Amino acid sequence: MFTSLLEDIQKRRVRSCVMGLGYVGLPLAMEFVRAGYQVVGLDADEGRVRQMREGHSYITDVADGHLREALDTGRLHVTADPAVLSDVQTVNICVPTPLGKSGDPDLSFVQAALHSIETHQHPGQLYILESTTYPGTTEEVLLPALSRKGYKVGEDFFLAFSPERVDPGNPRFHTRNIPKVVGGMTPRCGQAAAALYANCIDSIVQVSSPRVAEMVKLLENTFRIVNIGLVNEMARMCHKLGVDIWEVIEAAKTKPFGFMPFYPGPGLGGHCIPIDPIYLSWKARQVGFEAQFITLASQINTSMPRFVVDLVVKALNDRGKALNGARVLLLGVTYKAGVSDTRESPALDVWHLLAELGAQVSYHDPYVPEIDFLGRSQRSVALDADLLRKADCAVILANHKELDLALVRAHAHCIVDTRNAYAGSPLDGQLYKL
Repeated sequence: MFTSLLEDIQKRRVRSCVMGLGYVGLPLAMEFVRAGYQVVGLDADEGRVRQMREGHSYITDVADGHLREALDTGRLHVTADPAVLSDVQTVNICVPTPLGKSGDPDLSFVQAALHSIETHQHPGQLYILESTTYPGTTEEVLLPALSRKGYKVGEDFFLAFSPERVDPGNPRFHTRNIPKVVGGMTPRCGQAAAALYANCIDSIVQVSSPRVAEMVKLLENTFRIVNIGLVNEMARMCHKLGVDIWEVIEAAKTKPFGFMPFYPGPGLGGHCIPIDPIYLSWKARQVGFEAQFITLASQINTSMPRFVVDLVVKALNDRGKALNGARVLLLGVTYKAGVSDTRESPALDVWHLLAELGAQVSYHDPYVPEIDFLGRSQRSVALDADLLRKADCAVILANHKELDLALVRAHAHCIVDTRNAYAGSPLDGQLYKL
């Protein structure tokens, strides 16, 4: 079975399934199509499937035209029917792994994917989990489920973990040119998984086990959350000391060794950085280890929306106006610039806090025309001079390239800039920076 699977992969005769067509799965499916594989994109959201079949992408990094080209090749089929799993040789699981209400890992999407796979499982298949999770998930959750029919890993089926490393909205690094880490349950498993990716990804990094590969992703994002927490604390300290943190960072990063720039912001957002280190600290507690750096960094980062609100209060107070009843315009509600993703967005935390304190909040975001928030549907307002003049304060939370900074500067009464959108501009009676 191994020889046959490897030959089909290498000769691009393989039929592959990508489960979960979000920010990870859809770009991966596109690369598989470009590599010449027959690809089935499987997603439980039937509305999303209909949208893709019509050639409309909901992912910033996949243009409608590129999606239509992939569909036109005849090598991409999109469906919500898991029965297609009975007719594929490889399965990449790219489903969400959020946190539960108690802060524990929520593997319900992975479990649902496994249930579908078990129902249609047949010998000779390769399964690769890409969803970020705690070390041991592949071995402790997937392996027993896939072995229930008496199949033996490395002989009857092949299993690996390969962490997704996408950075949505990044024009420089994308699925193809980000090195792919692969850890197989057995040497054959690792070899098969590496071969699948080798036809469409520039660099493959094989490690000794899925547990190592799982830990790689968590180390990467823990590194980020800790350093972002450090620079956020430095930003707050600099406010007390009357120092511009952005100028400090620009000078510090001229050092050619021993320093890597991180930047402060209104908090953490997205599908990885706020969540992945919590997976690691949860798993660490299971073995009696307390991840103190992660805990402290999380506390600092989750306090940043409150700090932004305090800046808005100061900006309004300087004009003799209270926050209660003030008209506050939020510029950008996504978790970062250039994407439409609002998952875990700190902008929404800022919005919620402002509303709780009585502010009249509206928002402008070209990537989010409408959002369900605070119990109702909210719509993005058109940005113009009249809107800015009517607002008591404008708060930049996502510095989208489409944002007309000159217009904002010309007409807003005061601006709280949490992203250094006005880099190099001196602080004055109108501009306040994080």
